[in-house]
Amino acid sequence: MQGYNRNKSNWNNNFNKGSRNKKDDRGPKPSGVQVFVREGEDISKALRKLKKKVEAAGIIKDLRDKQYYQKPSEKKRLAKKAGIARWKKKQREDALNR
Repeated sequence: MQGYNRNKSNWNNNFNKGSRNKKDDRGPKPSGVQVFVREGEDISKALRKLKKKVEAAGIIKDLRDKQYYQKPSEKKRLAKKAGIARWKKKQREDALNR
């Protein structure tokens, strides 16, 4: 037992040493949607870009879903109902295209 020393805590000193980078200790990285506005660009155009990005990220949908608690069984039931509605819509569209 030459390499074992009870007084030194080798395990704690070496834990995560290689996997951690000093740059990562600055704090959490900002997350979210960003829109870069060019010089002379109209603000309404920037707002349209922002709305598209927010819609694509699903932020509004997330907020509405988290507005109140929904039981897992209710989520499942609504998902099934939405799937049936999508299937019926596809069947209608296929019938029109024939």
